[in-house]
Amino acid sequence: MNFLVVGLGVIGTTYAYALQKAGHTVEHFVRESKRETIGAALKVNLLDGRENPKGVEKKDAYPIKLARPGGSYDFIMVSLSMGKVEAAIQDLSENNIKGTVVLLCGTWESKESIHTIMGAYPYILGYPIAGGKIDEKTLHCVLFDSIMLESKENASIPNYSALIQAFHDAKIKVECPYDMLEWIWIHMAINAAVISTGATYAADFRDMEQGAEALMNSAKALSEAVLVIRETIKIVEARGVDLKKYKKELMPYKIPSKIAGVVMKRMFANNVLTRKIMTLHGNGYDLIYICKTFYDAGHQLNVKAPRYYKNYPICLANLKRGL
Repeated sequence: MNFLVVGLGVIGTTYAYALQKAGHTVEHFVRESKRETIGAALKVNLLDGRENPKGVEKKDAYPIKLARPGGSYDFIMVSLSMGKVEAAIQDLSENNIKGTVVLLCGTWESKESIHTIMGAYPYILGYPIAGGKIDEKTLHCVLFDSIMLESKENASIPNYSALIQAFHDAKIKVECPYDMLEWIWIHMAINAAVISTGATYAADFRDMEQGAEALMNSAKALSEAVLVIRETIKIVEARGVDLKKYKKELMPYKIPSKIAGVVMKRMFANNVLTRKIMTLHGNGYDLIYICKTFYDAGHQLNVKAPRYYKNYPICLANLKRGL
């Protein structure tokens, strides 16, 4: 398969590395003004969860191949904050680049809005189970053994089976929720609650990594996060989502919060992959976007979420301080 990755961000590049190692061709589309600043390769420090649930540390190099206008690809991977997707799709169209778009973004948009943004491009919604950061020409990343994608029936793209096979080649299983967009909203709700709670506990710290560590090491903080998750989930429900269809995803947050906090602390202590991804995820702009989205939506939908609304301004100040 031939893949194009828009940009050279963490998520796209992590999956690009895995797909390239599995024998697929991968190129990156970057704007002309940035081409000269991109080197021939990135160093890769990977915690790989595909072979071992505790992760295997790997060091490697990822050769970067840049795309030229006019190409045709089996799949185009887009993992950007939703505010940047429309401009990226316009760039692809203006450069006459064709292919099925794999949209791996956290989005609060409606399905109709996404259709409008994507225009004539066939696309499938998904969500990455990977993360990290790039600094000094090095990709520090965590890769789990699965990825979330729309079901074949909901996606309606002609080459669905080929995409599944490509991820299978890279030893990545595909999981399909009841509704991918609603699942993304629920996942964003959990993230907004955890981020806002963690940022309030980070008041005495200089960076978000230390804030994440403080949150994961405190059963009290995690118990508070569970209470806030219950509030942000109500914001998702207010958008018309039937939460009964996501009992499995929401079950951990239904048990008494103090017990949940202890269970989550134990989980973070034992799950190396999850702990690592929490400390590596340092894109403050994305975190602010998620938290602001739920703060604004909660007020617009008249949802009572006192803990979240109280945490938000503290969270925002601390996240901005870390930028």
